[in-house]
Amino acid sequence: MQIEVLSENEEMTKSIAEKYAKSITSRAVISLVGDLGAGKTTFAKGFAKGLGITDLVTSPTFTIMNDYKSGRLNLYHFDMYRLSSKEEAEELGFGEYFDLRTLDGVCLVEWAENVKGLLPALHVEITITKVDETKRKIGFSVKGWVK
Repeated sequence: MQIEVLSENEEMTKSIAEKYAKSITSRAVISLVGDLGAGKTTFAKGFAKGLGITDLVTSPTFTIMNDYKSGRLNLYHFDMYRLSSKEEAEELGFGEYFDLRTLDGVCLVEWAENVKGLLPALHVEITITKVDETKRKIGFSVKGWVK
């Protein structure tokens, strides 16, 4: 099942993400899916605010992962754009972050499709689709859920 909301602008995208983050009470892995420029990092900024993070949130395109520990939950923000496989991510030591038994916060992963198989089967996928220059369709779905 997928829930979709329509964001009219960047501020609304941040607000939707902030409200969603406030509902997160324990460890979670969340993938952000969308084309370049769709608003994944904008969503991440709002999400971080919802966790109470006071640090400046930036895209981890070149560092691959930024961690923020000033909120009520730790946030590990990944950008897998420059990686090409699960094995490459594991070589960098990222595999341990996605173990739901030991994770001590929330992993927010942009471009998770580049490292297929790295994320746990049970995770949330958020899809951000450009409708026009300012509007975005944001879809939330749980992957790996067993009925």
